[in-house]
Amino acid sequence: MAHSPSIAPDVVAPTARPSRPAAIATWLLAVAGLIVVMVVVGGITRLTESGLSITEWKPLTGIIPPLNAEQWQAEFDNYKRIPEYQQLNQGMTLAGFQAIFFWEYLHRLLGRLIGVAFALPLLWFAWRRAIPRGYGWRLVALLALGGLQGAIGWWMVASGLVERTDVSHFRLATHLLTALFILAGLVWTALDLRDLARDPGARPARLTGVGLLVGLVLFVQLVFGAFTAGLNAGLVTNEWPLMNGRFFPEGVLQHRSLGDALLNDPFLIHFVHRWWAWVTVAALVVLARLARRAGDRRASIAIHSAFGIQILLGIATVMTSVNIPLAALHQLVGALLVASVAWGAHAIGRRPQRA
Repeated sequence: MAHSPSIAPDVVAPTARPSRPAAIATWLLAVAGLIVVMVVVGGITRLTESGLSITEWKPLTGIIPPLNAEQWQAEFDNYKRIPEYQQLNQGMTLAGFQAIFFWEYLHRLLGRLIGVAFALPLLWFAWRRAIPRGYGWRLVALLALGGLQGAIGWWMVASGLVERTDVSHFRLATHLLTALFILAGLVWTALDLRDLARDPGARPARLTGVGLLVGLVLFVQLVFGAFTAGLNAGLVTNEWPLMNGRFFPEGVLQHRSLGDALLNDPFLIHFVHRWWAWVTVAALVVLARLARRAGDRRASIAIHSAFGIQILLGIATVMTSVNIPLAALHQLVGALLVASVAWGAHAIGRRPQRA
């Protein structure tokens, strides 16, 4: 009896078709590219205060936007019921609502597109028995994380529909960091598969201690970057390197504990984000040099280029009082930096081939 197709085969039948690691790697990198676009659109959605314009979560029927004046008015009426409109946007026109609706709709549409772009090829490769042994469950886990990300996105939006005029910055950080974790997982898995395509005896790379430490340093920077976006902390000053004439923001700890201020005070969060960046740079330089020593010069160049551009964009974003195109580019390069760090950590974690 013929074996039925399996997404994560542990045993390959003698008649099974050969695996296709190179094709799967290319597909995963394409999905990673879509996630980078998604992160940028998500950043623009936040910067334009568009994230609460759609007040319902309809995973299937929500793909169809309003098609006539009556449907547009119904969507606008839903928006008028939430605090953001009542406290901040009273008097907004329907045209103004349509402008913010566009970004949130595009963000959700991209999320659905990424889901389809991942799920359908995964089923195809599984049906063709083209997934190399040991990679099926990893791909399924990435798919599950993508589904969870959709739920996290709605959980984030829901935080701004009842009592708040914006979303929780903690939930926004969770949403962004989950997307970036999926991006890193896709890049890492694609690199493993590319190694396997070149050498059938190649083993998956391991996460080294240095790779983990650099990842944790970058994680802190990303958390405070997300908090900066969620609390509009980029607007507390347009000066660099000083903040409103001072190195350390005045009065931050007079009425808050340090722990509370680190989580909720826009001035201290901005301060940490701008100066922890240099700790992150030091860690990234170490990773880039190790990647070059491991024989992957391109990964080293990618890391250096990404953090150099990112620092300049961060300073420019502050000094222009969060110019939206610059801030969007800052988010774009941040996503590319995560991908390059995954690349570098993978390079130093490659292991000798199987005997």
